[in-house]
Amino acid sequence: MEVFDFIGTKLSDFLTYTGFANAEMGNWIMILVGAFFLWLAIKKDFEPLLLIPIGLGIILGNIPFKAVGLEVGLYEDNSVLNIFYQGVKTGWYPPLVFLGIGAMTDFSALIANPKLLLVGAAAQFGIFGAYMIALALGFEPNQAAGIAIIGGADGPTAIFLSSKLSPMGAIAVCAYSYMALVPVIQPPLMRLLTTKKERVIRMKPARQVSQTEKIIFPIVGLLLTTFIVPSGLPLLGMLFFGNLLKESTKTTRLAKTAGSALNDVIVMLLGLTVGCSTQASEFLTMDTIKIFFLGALAFIIATASGVLFVKFFNLFLPKHKKINPLIGNAGVSAVPMAARISQNLGLEYDSKNYLLMHAMGPNVAGVIGSAVAAGVLLGFLS
Repeated sequence: MEVFDFIGTKLSDFLTYTGFANAEMGNWIMILVGAFFLWLAIKKDFEPLLLIPIGLGIILGNIPFKAVGLEVGLYEDNSVLNIFYQGVKTGWYPPLVFLGIGAMTDFSALIANPKLLLVGAAAQFGIFGAYMIALALGFEPNQAAGIAIIGGADGPTAIFLSSKLSPMGAIAVCAYSYMALVPVIQPPLMRLLTTKKERVIRMKPARQVSQTEKIIFPIVGLLLTTFIVPSGLPLLGMLFFGNLLKESTKTTRLAKTAGSALNDVIVMLLGLTVGCSTQASEFLTMDTIKIFFLGALAFIIATASGVLFVKFFNLFLPKHKKINPLIGNAGVSAVPMAARISQNLGLEYDSKNYLLMHAMGPNVAGVIGSAVAAGVLLGFLS
């Protein structure tokens, strides 16, 4: 009988540790959110490399369990997930992602037409506009900065800045969500802010950029940006380092590793742990709703600023040098998603108007611009 009593007691205890016994409504809500992310990624093909790790991470992070010192949860010291999460919490994943971006990015479009840098800079108005609005809504200055950087549509930069100023899991999830939703949010705005005549503007093919220019660019870019904003050094330094590995032609193996295997590993761990950080008890708050609202607003302002700046800039350009405003949306840092939107929308109104290479100019400028903006906010608030 004692054996049966022992087994019965242990079985009863075991049942109290199961997810079914510990699940709350918030857990089920977040699991449905994670499943929705997976549906968007697999069924709708919305940035699966981002949304599949994040979606599964959301589900994983909301499997309820009774805290018994097993060290399995994300927020339990020494657990495997907690160790992986240190890359998000301490901000060392983002520079490694920027290393990969630099190793994969061709800056030729920007080098060939430097004035496109202004379009990328204009899109950063969304960051500073959202910062002021967040302050007005009662967020602390450090929190407002982390929320505002979402407007750059740059997940790694948002994680880096929030890790330094005010760690908030909702910021990372929000930033990656809007990166994935670029094809949904941007086209209606672009149509609203442009005329049919503007959408069919054809731009001259960019000039050929020499290999010497490509090698000089990351060196000069590093010096110019980091001397102005030293606090952006971790992101900007790794971005230009990765690009130099690519363009020097002497370190092809290192560039391939940084842009493929290493980048893939970091993106997987980053996405999974960002998703896991959305435990219902930590995530389902009124502040989270405000962050998602402000993130969307920041992204909308950034997109609109880029498009409207091109329209304004065209007032001072001769007819044969005018810029198609559809590439203004690419000033956000979502590379190459935003540039593809410019291309697709341009082809919709003129089947022979190829805007992709032109749009890559402000798109890569947006990567630099969002890192500079993060450095400005970090230097201002530190």
